[in-house]
Amino acid sequence: MMTDWHPIWQNIRDWHDAGRRLALATVVATWGSSPRPVGSNMIIDDHGGLEGSVSGGCIEGAVITAAEEAMATHIPRLLDFTVSNDQAWQVGLSCGGRVRVLVESIEQKLPFVDKILGATAPVILITNCITGETVFQPGVDYAQKSRLTEVDGQVLFTQVFDQPLKLFIIGAVHITQAMVKIARSLDIAATVIDPRTSFASAARFPDVDLCLDWPDEALMAREITSGTAIVTLSHDPKLDDPALEVALKSPAFYIASLGSRKTHAARVERLTARGLAAAEIGRIHGPAGLDLGAKTPAEIALSVMAQMMSVYRKGGADEVR
Repeated sequence: MMTDWHPIWQNIRDWHDAGRRLALATVVATWGSSPRPVGSNMIIDDHGGLEGSVSGGCIEGAVITAAEEAMATHIPRLLDFTVSNDQAWQVGLSCGGRVRVLVESIEQKLPFVDKILGATAPVILITNCITGETVFQPGVDYAQKSRLTEVDGQVLFTQVFDQPLKLFIIGAVHITQAMVKIARSLDIAATVIDPRTSFASAARFPDVDLCLDWPDEALMAREITSGTAIVTLSHDPKLDDPALEVALKSPAFYIASLGSRKTHAARVERLTARGLAAAEIGRIHGPAGLDLGAKTPAEIALSVMAQMMSVYRKGGADEVR
């Protein structure tokens, strides 16, 4: 999920409000094989309760011991587990991976919990891993990633709290039905835009945000950020092309259009004739989706969503053959 940090931070507030002392463990760096990504959190209370994970279970015991010390001393600890470290072998991290985990008492983070939970755009915590001092600031865009930096003797961890991505789908077709199901499972807020009421009906799209406006007007009326994806699926240039014109002028991180290579070449000609530059048109992923050999609507939807997430997570990737 895009916001799998949210339940942990909700528990931080709830557990603190209930009078429980807490420590926070955070994965701040990984190399090689690691079961949990950078930014993953685990909370531990003073009675041994815990929530979340910083590994597949192999280092949690050592982290809990460090958490007990952090709650008692209020001094952060930066734990380093590698195959060259005897402790790593003891906790089971013997597959060539390395993970660094910051363990700290929660006090420095408490002033920012409500801001994190109430945010509607990405926000950032910058933590000094030696002192525990923490700074809160708004995020710039969705391209920022959590990272550990060591400069001039300071070890700083920048944790980015993403908000749910937004997906605007032009065309209420069979592929769209499968796409909104995948989006929901990924905590992505999907809106289906199609003025054709025979396609965009509540019966075909139950519990989905439907918009019956013309796509270009619908997009202009909505906020498009660097956390927005726009996919055109209608196969109707009267719907798709005006939507693409709006999309290509926006900061959307992913823009894609369904169709064959021949269809996309014709699309490029039309958009060029409408005055769009080659660099702008080049932002379109067309034909949309990774080359999975997809045939069914569900398979095509999977290929498009996989490509979208690849672009978001890695800035694009080679197609899967």
